[in-house]
Amino acid sequence: MSRVALADGGWVDFQPGVFEDHAARMDALLEELPLRVEEVVVFGKRHPTPRRTSWHGDAGCAYRYSGRLFEPAPWTPALRAIRERLRALTGVEFNSALANHYRDGGDAMGAHSDDEPELGPTRDDIRIASVSLGAPRRFVLQHRRTKDTREWSLGEGSVLVMGGALQHHWVHRVPRTRKPVGPRLNLTFRVVRPSPTVPSCSES
Repeated sequence: MSRVALADGGWVDFQPGVFEDHAARMDALLEELPLRVEEVVVFGKRHPTPRRTSWHGDAGCAYRYSGRLFEPAPWTPALRAIRERLRALTGVEFNSALANHYRDGGDAMGAHSDDEPELGPTRDDIRIASVSLGAPRRFVLQHRRTKDTREWSLGEGSVLVMGGALQHHWVHRVPRTRKPVGPRLNLTFRVVRPSPTVPSCSES
């Protein structure tokens, strides 16, 4: 994978076309995953997510974000197969994954960082592997202080890994687009560590 070093100790690894059978994998996952529109809390108000999501992981790998605690659904066969491929590619033992289904260009992800205290492997090296199946979409990284901006087109079986201190200094988003675009399924694999809200995470 090709690495891009970023300011303040962050980095990104990227490789297009890792999953050449991405369309078939997306179809299988859309059949397997319990995807739904969730409600999240933003500035004290509840809002529906502008995409369908589901959270999966080893037993006990709960994840708190946007004012809610999400308990993991079990790994599906298609998710397990992708996790094994990522383990071979990155050497990281991911124990959880968030699925985001972008149905069209109106579905999006606002600017945020994944810096929750339970994410790791360590606080100084939060690894998130993003697998994108289906139609490509813009993925935008922006430095919090300098506003330096980097972009990738993610889809068609690509893998992007964020690591180091990136989550502490950069935010990322998937913006809306008015251009015609097909559906995309994004899977972000993570490492959830024991914490006061997540006491243990065991292999399922």
